[in-house]
Amino acid sequence: MQGRLSAWLVKHAIIHRSLGFDYQGIETLQIKPEDWHSIAVILYVYGYNYLRSQCAYDVAPGGLLASVYHLTRIEYGVNQPEEVCIKVFASRRNPRIPSVFWVWKSVDFQERESYDMLGISYDNHPRLKRILMPESWIGWPLRKDYISPNFYEIQDAH
Repeated sequence: MQGRLSAWLVKHAIIHRSLGFDYQGIETLQIKPEDWHSIAVILYVYGYNYLRSQCAYDVAPGGLLASVYHLTRIEYGVNQPEEVCIKVFASRRNPRIPSVFWVWKSVDFQERESYDMLGISYDNHPRLKRILMPESWIGWPLRKDYISPNFYEIQDAH
């Protein structure tokens, strides 16, 4: 089922994939990493002026990584703002997604956390470095195939 935003993107020949609606009725779209920055600018101009949140997750062990953006279209006098969820999937071997920091500044720490926990590199992010883990930390703790550097020390203690 195609939503309002997906229909508008199709009308303007903007490549995407509709993933339907979530449990709250929010339209979910998939965007290719190479198209994400230009589509983010288009969405901002279209009225999605507020980035409510960004997060990331590991789809499956050895599989893709996903960066998820929740956008809101806030307009004066509108009681029910329009929302959309954007998913950008990246290869596990070299997960690179364009940063949308220059479109929505509020994504700054959120993209940094996704980098720190899952290893997704956000191209053109102004300060992409670890935010929760020490700089010396090895690996990406929220990946489903992650093994802690301390795992073997703990095993040897038993």
